[in-house]
Amino acid sequence: MKEIDDLRRELREYNHSYYVLNQPQISDKEFDMKMKKLEQLEAEHPECYDADSPTLKVGSDLQKGFVQVEHRYPMLSLGNTYSEGEVRDWYIKTKKLVGKDFDVVCELKFDGTSISVIYENGRLVRGVTRGDGKVGDDVTRNVAYIQNVPKFLTGDYPVKVEFRGEVLMPWSSFDRLNREREEQQEQLFANPRNAASGTLKLLDSKEVWRRGLQTYIYYTLGEELPLKTHYEQLQKTREWGMNVSSDMKLCHSLEEIMEYIKHWDEARKELPVATDGIVLKVNDFTLQEKLGYTAKNPRWAIAYKFQPEQALTRLEAVTYQVGRTGVVTPVANLEAVLLSGTMVRRATLHNEDFVRALDLHESDMVYVEKGGEIIPKITAVDKSQRDKTAKRIEFIDKCPVCNTKLVRNDEESAWYCPNETGCAPQIRGRMEHFVSRKAMNIDGIGSEIITNMYETGIATSIEALYSLTYNDLRMLDGFADKSARNVLAELAKSREVPYERVLFAIGIRNVGEVIAKKLAARFRSIDELRNATVEEMTEVEDIGEKIARNVIAFFAEPKNISMIETLRQYGLKMKSEEEKVVVSDRLSGMTIVVSGKFEMHSREEYKAMIESNGGKNGSSVSAKTTYILAGSDMGPAKREKAEKLGVKIINENEFAQLLKEKED
Repeated sequence: MKEIDDLRRELREYNHSYYVLNQPQISDKEFDMKMKKLEQLEAEHPECYDADSPTLKVGSDLQKGFVQVEHRYPMLSLGNTYSEGEVRDWYIKTKKLVGKDFDVVCELKFDGTSISVIYENGRLVRGVTRGDGKVGDDVTRNVAYIQNVPKFLTGDYPVKVEFRGEVLMPWSSFDRLNREREEQQEQLFANPRNAASGTLKLLDSKEVWRRGLQTYIYYTLGEELPLKTHYEQLQKTREWGMNVSSDMKLCHSLEEIMEYIKHWDEARKELPVATDGIVLKVNDFTLQEKLGYTAKNPRWAIAYKFQPEQALTRLEAVTYQVGRTGVVTPVANLEAVLLSGTMVRRATLHNEDFVRALDLHESDMVYVEKGGEIIPKITAVDKSQRDKTAKRIEFIDKCPVCNTKLVRNDEESAWYCPNETGCAPQIRGRMEHFVSRKAMNIDGIGSEIITNMYETGIATSIEALYSLTYNDLRMLDGFADKSARNVLAELAKSREVPYERVLFAIGIRNVGEVIAKKLAARFRSIDELRNATVEEMTEVEDIGEKIARNVIAFFAEPKNISMIETLRQYGLKMKSEEEKVVVSDRLSGMTIVVSGKFEMHSREEYKAMIESNGGKNGSSVSAKTTYILAGSDMGPAKREKAEKLGVKIINENEFAQLLKEKED
């Protein structure tokens, strides 16, 4: 019973990390093996039955803040196998159940996140995630921004039709996104699947479009479908305008199925999107209905998953890199080994906890895989080949560059160097971030030039870039007259960059592009932000206490204040130049506190509506508060204080009515 309980708890945690946090803790194969072990134990011990066991439930991606929609048809997962023998067993068993020969549609198993897309009268009306299989999160707005999802169907489509598919991020988009995140010192996505899932839940739909998601449809549902087989129906689905893979095949025998598996085990490496296996489906809809379902899987389909490509090589050394925010990352330097067509010499070790979990020793023989076939990672150590005298790899306690004692916050897994103003890679990293495209966009100054400037002493800080002269630049290797003049022109042009991008560029820890925009919208000048409290900042959507405290710590550093004042003197924009739009004075004299998560508008949109109608946004509940506009997840402390002070709490509909009454 203890083993069963432990496995259930483990698998629930892994499901949460995979579906909700988009941070898988173990490989798909390890997860599937644990699930099979649990299924075996539960079969042997029926007295331990639990309706909530992971073996009976689909992994859930439901998240707070989204409206949940019930699926008209259950959205189940597929049974998995890594064995061609089990594929044969499934085929033979299915043939016995249907009592005759049958065709199988073989399709590539795309490694994305599941989606249901619904059309009525040919018009896109809803996009819903799989959720827990019974209900899913409504992500219609973001689905509409996926480039190959049509707003309208074409041809002889049914009145109401539902398409099931996978939302994917192509390799090219994934590589670009991770390069951008690396430049901004943000955590990299482990694979395209996690990147696609995280993108689909973004609040900024334009960012969804920019990241270039794609959808591949693999099943069609409806009351009035014109055809009787899955293969023909997918061909018709393509005619209606949906994206259906052209690489599926109608197989008439077990031999054809095995040929398809063998071919794509190699050919998949040339595809523009990630795949992790083959899906086999009984073609005839009548036979599908006859075969039916288990609690979480259809009996008429099975997924064969490819074995991850793995190599064994020797660990030569562990080195450490320091990023612009001071985070120290261990890197495994490996004896070169060929993996998925490329030579692998280095693999990230993430952090100290990861190194400890591997129990890594000097000169260990390690197994290396490519996470999502792109990011090399060490998955295990072959301890049988370990030298008995080998020393355990211990994480360093001082910065490898400036020798400063490393620190680690309780809530973080990373060690970092606190010497922000004296550690060379941090200074260079902040300068590189400052000139990057999404920040100040100073063309002509790249990583190598920053290093050259720093090492020669021409520019050793962000603000020093604006004191550069023509003669300074001509002293740098590779700088001719035209290059020098172009850089000076770019520096001059950067003075017109808006405040929100300047806020992003100065490099406050954990303040990325989106967070900077939200802070700039709420605190309309650098001085207003500098004087903001933790409570005021956490009122802004997606700003938690950790980010707020990082902002306060940044402004508490005298050198940062000096940098800002110098940049201000050089003419950089330190406040928003957009004038507040005044629509009416309907809320004049009212102070309204906005709290919680909303369905009709975002918190920032509501705050803008309050101000544009003459009202004032309150950051905390007091006797001066007129109303609290409350969404879901409103803090209990605010509610308790409101009741104590007699402040009325209104919802979204009541707020809309309030505006209407004032208008009337």
